[in-house]
Amino acid sequence: MFNLFMKTTVEIKEELKKFILETTFAPAEQVQNETLIFEQGIFDSLGFISLITFIEKNFQISPKDSELLEDNFESIDAMTRFIESKLN
Repeated sequence: MFNLFMKTTVEIKEELKKFILETTFAPAEQVQNETLIFEQGIFDSLGFISLITFIEKNFQISPKDSELLEDNFESIDAMTRFIESKLN
């Protein structure tokens, strides 16, 4: 059954990008869906904490400690895959 409250992949990516841009003040052209946000220095460990908090509040999911891996949060694409896997 289709959930009317489920967000599309595009909506998830847009929300993540908006949060990253508002939080870091990075230029929009620097933050693409595949940009490695930690490797590029856009986010640091404190940014990671705010990112997790944002994801928990916005998408009503709670990542387990074992899921707090760079692979799940290294880019908007990676975070979107992670969020969608938790929502499904």
